[in-house]
Amino acid sequence: MMDIQVYDIAILPLIVGLVSMTKAIGLPQRFAPFIAILLGVLAGIFYVAPHNMNEGILVGIALGLAASGLYSSTKTLAEKRSSTK
Repeated sequence: MMDIQVYDIAILPLIVGLVSMTKAIGLPQRFAPFIAILLGVLAGIFYVAPHNMNEGILVGIALGLAASGLYSSTKTLAEKRSSTK
């Protein structure tokens, strides 16, 4: 069984930042969730669970989905704030 350490959660904002960078260089918005999942899977395989590929993929998908949800909800909140001003 895998223990997710507190510092492993720091991967989420890292994924969000990397996805934002890819969009800043011209990647269409519709590909952002796929990039987040890809980055999450890579982080899961090579950083979180390098000893177990299946576990790394599963954790990576969860990280990517969480990161894309974090980005989406932050964007929605920012849009709501700007529309109320």
